[in-house]
Amino acid sequence: MEASLGIQMDEPMAFSPQRDQVQADGSLKKNEQNFKLPGVKQDIEKLYEAVPQLGNLFKIKDKIGEGTFSSVYLATAQLQVGPEEKIALKHLIPTSHPIRIAAELQCLTVAGGQDNVMGVKYCFRKNDHVVIAMPYLEHESFLDILNSLSFQEVREYMFNLFKALKRIHQFGIVHRDVKPSNFLYNRRLKKYALVDFGLAQGTHDTKIELLKFVQSEAQQESYSQNKSHVITGNKISLSGPAKPKESDQQPTVKTSVKRPYTNAQSQIKQGKDGKLMKQSKTVDVLSRKLATKKKAVSTKVMNSGVMRKTASSCPASLTCDCYATDKVCSICLSRRQQVAPRAGTPGFRAPEVLTKCPNQTTAIDMWSAGVIFLSLLSGRYPFYKASDDLTALAQIMTIRGSRETIQAAKTFGKSILCSKEVPAQDLRKLCEKLRGIDSNTPQLTGDIQGPASHDPTFSEKTDHRAAHLKHTPQAQHSGSSLYEGDSNGCGGSLNTDATNSEGWNEVPDEAYDLLDKLLDLNPASRITAGEALLHPLFKDMSL
Repeated sequence: MEASLGIQMDEPMAFSPQRDQVQADGSLKKNEQNFKLPGVKQDIEKLYEAVPQLGNLFKIKDKIGEGTFSSVYLATAQLQVGPEEKIALKHLIPTSHPIRIAAELQCLTVAGGQDNVMGVKYCFRKNDHVVIAMPYLEHESFLDILNSLSFQEVREYMFNLFKALKRIHQFGIVHRDVKPSNFLYNRRLKKYALVDFGLAQGTHDTKIELLKFVQSEAQQESYSQNKSHVITGNKISLSGPAKPKESDQQPTVKTSVKRPYTNAQSQIKQGKDGKLMKQSKTVDVLSRKLATKKKAVSTKVMNSGVMRKTASSCPASLTCDCYATDKVCSICLSRRQQVAPRAGTPGFRAPEVLTKCPNQTTAIDMWSAGVIFLSLLSGRYPFYKASDDLTALAQIMTIRGSRETIQAAKTFGKSILCSKEVPAQDLRKLCEKLRGIDSNTPQLTGDIQGPASHDPTFSEKTDHRAAHLKHTPQAQHSGSSLYEGDSNGCGGSLNTDATNSEGWNEVPDEAYDLLDKLLDLNPASRITAGEALLHPLFKDMSL
């Protein structure tokens, strides 16, 4: 049964400026010279106290990153002979569940250590504190080097990212959070490392046993649905970026999220030296309750077709009568909540994630890789910057087209309603405009057909013009970086003095063909990592 998403499109969404310093992607906030801050010293001291065995092996130098689920420290190993070895210590928050921690470790130990996938050296545990010790790769900030990379360096970057993704996908690992801050890059040494498997999930045939027991965020939340406040159902439509009326807004409610881990499948066992041993035995862990506040959003339920019989014994013959209205009928209220994972970083989520498609595959990682490639070709990062999933979906439409997005959504059981048709944009023209490159410059061409020209699912139009961008009250409220653009809706030009023009005037058509295949709105036909490595763009590069 299809689910409907309605999006109100007043104007196409814009992309953030190339030097936007706000980290909207949720990446780790790297602090320069953190060690001088008293707070960092205290954090290091607390870590020594929490996991005393670290002091026997490492000297923690600095705190180099902090995220929602962990903190990362730079340390040196206390070796008896030879030079000091730099180590990255990842301290997982104490509330992380043992299965999640063990699954992340298993991803690192089984798939890591080769093909640009980060490995693990040691793991330490003291009570509910876990620290993973990994090789430290000194790396550049993606934002700092974005516009100084030559096109050849961009090719190498993407090629090595695909190598890492092919590696983990072979083991049935879906990373779910592919973004520049999780793909470390040492420009001088030309070394790369895919890191952070904290949100990883397994495919149906995953070779990572513990991923089979990792429940998704949506599955965990599904146990806490409030029958009187939460709209349930498979066909749900959310309003778009336009500012809603007060009558359309739902009240903010608090719910209790129960995490049913009473039959956890593994246990992290601590050895004499504090290192984690293999996971074994079944441990009974009490269910946890996490008080969460539901974000107040404007919603409109749109249903179509005949309703299924639900747990509330709603007759199957009844038809919803609130379609395309701002009301919620009893039939819709009686339906089960759509359960689907939506973990990941805003701006890098694939369309099937944004629309809560329950069947998500490794294709979502390839979409995220496509967004990274889009940033590299356009010189804009973060390219997509949205405060919620529907705004993110609307922004995707401004690039790939509303009609194309609606058609693709039907292939995975979703129907999207859009109040305004937005044409797809030509990827080459878009990226060249954002980079400030003269589109009349002769381009290298290969033996590849134009982007998706053979696929009737997608628009064959190439000369599209986006509407004029403007600041809107909703954008200002949500923090989106909408800004005045030119008639093509591409914003201001880059500062060419700060860019590396090497190769950018001769970007081959193969690059945009690959970009088009990565940003395929249909996950079933989206290019895989293995296929990407064999793409003509990399014909002179060896695996």
